[in-house]
Amino acid sequence: MDKIIEILEDGNRDSVIPLGISNRHIHLSQNHIECLFGKDYEMTRLKELSQPGQYACKETVIIAGPRGVIDNVRVLGPARPMSQVEILSGDCFKLGIHAPVRQSGDIENTPGLTIIGKKGTVILEKGVIIAQRHIHMTPQDAERLHVSDNQIVELKINGLRGGIYNNVVVRVSEDFKLECHIDIEEANAAGLTSKSEVFIIR
Repeated sequence: MDKIIEILEDGNRDSVIPLGISNRHIHLSQNHIECLFGKDYEMTRLKELSQPGQYACKETVIIAGPRGVIDNVRVLGPARPMSQVEILSGDCFKLGIHAPVRQSGDIENTPGLTIIGKKGTVILEKGVIIAQRHIHMTPQDAERLHVSDNQIVELKINGLRGGIYNNVVVRVSEDFKLECHIDIEEANAAGLTSKSEVFIIR
């Protein structure tokens, strides 16, 4: 904790991590895109996201569990090898499923649900998760911040409702841009916005 106080008092801007806040969304495989929207369908880009090559699509789907449904779940592109649904903790009650906290792509032994599109339906056998909070960064960022890929770190959050978030995984790739990702429930609990900044506790 003394190290964090030192960082903040010194005004060391090199230690600041930009913050990205995500809502529930879905990543689809090309096969599932065609099942839901039609053969040879191409998704429509709505806006670019902060991570290079990632974008929000105009298209949305309905997701349905044993207990209920959620409308207007945004599709993110590009297509992935396997479909994955990232929901909020509160969505589990509405849908009637128990989704684990996982890193993106780690979908073994996760629940599934039904995805409803404009042209068809997909019964997803697995792939529903609550995303583990994480930090995207380049190898150069990792060296500067003295962390490594898949390292678990803690974050200092400033503000009236600030505190410390633990179990934050570091993800390192040349394809990434420096940014911490948390979901909207976590952000609301700590009074955070996309303009907020966080710091790694060393």
